[in-house]
Amino acid sequence: QLDLLWTRKQNVMYNLFDWPTQKYSKLIILAIANTMDLPERIMMNRVASRLVCPSSFFTVTLLSCFVVRLWGFFCLLILAKLFSQLVGNIVAALSGDARRCLDICRRATEICEFASQKRTPEIVRMAHVTEAIDEMFSSPYINAIRNASLHEQLFLKAILAEFRRAGVEEATVQQVYRQHIALCRIEGMQSPTVSEITAICSRLGACRLLLVDSSDKYLHMRVQLNISQDDVMYALKDE
Repeated sequence: QLDLLWTRKQNVMYNLFDWPTQKYSKLIILAIANTMDLPERIMMNRVASRLVCPSSFFTVTLLSCFVVRLWGFFCLLILAKLFSQLVGNIVAALSGDARRCLDICRRATEICEFASQKRTPEIVRMAHVTEAIDEMFSSPYINAIRNASLHEQLFLKAILAEFRRAGVEEATVQQVYRQHIALCRIEGMQSPTVSEITAICSRLGACRLLLVDSSDKYLHMRVQLNISQDDVMYALKDE
């Protein structure tokens, strides 16, 4: 599970893929990941350069997975068209999680099957896929993020930035506050005070977008996302 071996310096992944390149090495490393564009998304060049199989190979592998999972509903040509033209591109842009592709195709098939019960049978079309995507990426949490204040949205972006920096999905309010201030400078906005940032954190916790540990020292409270990072990025993609 390659994406679970990620560290900030990526020494573990580098050493792992460097071993097979050594002289007289008979070692072959096979790695899997749920992220469709893992090399481009998180790998340093020195690590990605050690990979033998390009990302296109993963696309073929995932397409084969589609065929195995959904052969009873799709013919190969329609499946390839769905994946290459819409599903793969959209999911890669929004989240990068390959499992979302399978979920979207499964839901699109169900939508088509339900519609076919009312009318004449038909194949899965782009309209079904689009409806499945809209359904999957629309939830009360996503709507809550879109309706949040500018600083609340910025706080969520700061959390994602801190998670990427630290390589773990938990941080203190103080760590997120530093990222928040940096984002405010980039956006040309006035930075909130400590009391304002704790109030922002509390409001997001009250909406259940965050899980916040109780602490007398507010800056040392630990926060976690209560929804996936993919959903947060999707909700903020137009902001």
